Amino acid sequence: MHALNHFCLRLVRWTGWILLPLLLAFFATGYAISGRYGFGALADERTALTLHKLMHLPLGILVVAHVVPSLYLAMLRWGWIKQRSEA
Repeated sequence: MHALNHFCLRLVRWTGWILLPLLLAFFATGYAISGRYGFGALADERTALTLHKLMHLPLGILVVAHVVPSLYLAMLRWGWIKQRSEA
């Protein structure tokens, strides 16, 4: 396996595990803002809104860092990108 492929695979795995709790927290704060499903008990509306807004940038960066290498590896698998021979 080429070094780039190995790096992309590791990046996809790590960002996936980091994204999982962050995404759950993002949904939880969103529901806490609206007070649905009992999530309003977690935090008041103002605190939930502040936390929710603070998660936008890390969530966006992690999604891009997860999707771009995933697409690259998928295109390699599908044969859309040819693998270079090792020198």
